[in-house]
Amino acid sequence: MGAVSQEAIWELKALMDRGFLYFALWAVDELLKRTFENVHQGYLTETLVRFLKAREGNVAKAHKMLLDCLNWRIQNEIDNILAKPIIPTDLYRSVRDSQLIGLSGYSREGLPVFAVGLGLSTFDKASVHYYVQSHIQINEYRDRVILPAASKKHGRPITTCLKILDMTGLKFSALNQIKLLTLISTVDDLNYPEKTNTYYIANAPYIFSACWKVVKPLLQERTRRKVKVLSGSGRQELLEIMDEASLPHFIKREGSGSGSSRFSGQGNENCFSLDHPFHWDLYNYMKEQSLIREPVAPVKQGSFHVSVPDPRPEGTEIAKTIESEFQKIENSNGLSQSINGMKINGGD
Repeated sequence: MGAVSQEAIWELKALMDRGFLYFALWAVDELLKRTFENVHQGYLTETLVRFLKAREGNVAKAHKMLLDCLNWRIQNEIDNILAKPIIPTDLYRSVRDSQLIGLSGYSREGLPVFAVGLGLSTFDKASVHYYVQSHIQINEYRDRVILPAASKKHGRPITTCLKILDMTGLKFSALNQIKLLTLISTVDDLNYPEKTNTYYIANAPYIFSACWKVVKPLLQERTRRKVKVLSGSGRQELLEIMDEASLPHFIKREGSGSGSSRFSGQGNENCFSLDHPFHWDLYNYMKEQSLIREPVAPVKQGSFHVSVPDPRPEGTEIAKTIESEFQKIENSNGLSQSINGMKINGGD
């Protein structure tokens, strides 16, 4: 949908105000207010607009979505998740080496640029709970630290980011990751709606292009408009919206033939690496928060379990479609290889 009407924003705000007044009678409003403050970070209107957009401007549905989000945060102690670092550090490093994401810089408009190595992420070094915990922690750090700092620097609300998804290395084995990626996507769709301004798809192989043709019609129009498939690495297109310094390492190395190796480049250049300043700042921030909340008791090892809401029907349909399309391509390749094999054997 386009711009949200002012009337819808006022109506949603009125519903939230009445809700807080009602909950005050039951002495439970403090938790709701605190978690709501962590959601909007002082940018109330922009937050209401995000939830309205996510529900196509329907005030009642946006109100329910927002309340569901707040209750999810309370039930899962999301406000405390930045005080729950994944320890020991070696375990966290394993998570970072297999769940490739990082902050590469900022656009010229001041939006944070997050790079995601979707093609080479393996998600095979820890349990699902650690990956979900890590993803939510990055979301919360983005929303509570990165975006407020960017807003202060530029003197205006900056409440969204850009994402560059690197598809280098995408293989049929990605089928094993669909369930986890669906969980993460569900968390974002229901609790962090409209936080990404644009998704840039870089280094897309044939397997992605084939799936995209099938999946694209299943997406809502507002989502389709956000996705831009770049030509190759898209270096020149990306330089139109950000400086060279903010390009992810796998874009900077265009033409080097090194692809998007999770281990290539220096730590301070590879935004996926735990040695990158963004990840060290995040990890140190979490350790500091853990000491503030639990100054005496040591932080215990163990993942922070978060309940994930059931995916929306369209999300399940998209996941099944991707899986089906991957299978078709794999079967087609298998048949092609068998035919080529017969030709080779017949010629001997």
